[in-house]
Amino acid sequence: MERDERKRQSDREALLALAVYVLYFAWWYVFGYGVGNGAPEDYDYVFGFPAWFFYSCVAGYPLVTILLWVFVRFFFRDIPLDDEGTDDREGEDRP
Repeated sequence: MERDERKRQSDREALLALAVYVLYFAWWYVFGYGVGNGAPEDYDYVFGFPAWFFYSCVAGYPLVTILLWVFVRFFFRDIPLDDEGTDDREGEDRP
């Protein structure tokens, strides 16, 4: 794998991870401040939690975790980080 290709792949992976976390922050913000905006007496509850808390914190985290797993499984690649062909002497002590 060429150095250019490794950099391109690592940049792509970093942008994908950043995009997922921006999506997670948007999800959290919309549910946390959008649904939670109002009087506490008017809140809807899901499993004993206010709906805004449940959707922003309890449901959002596993959703993003699964999304990240899918990206790592299907879009990330295992790439060598060392330079190929440099100092490949086996059995010798290296400083």
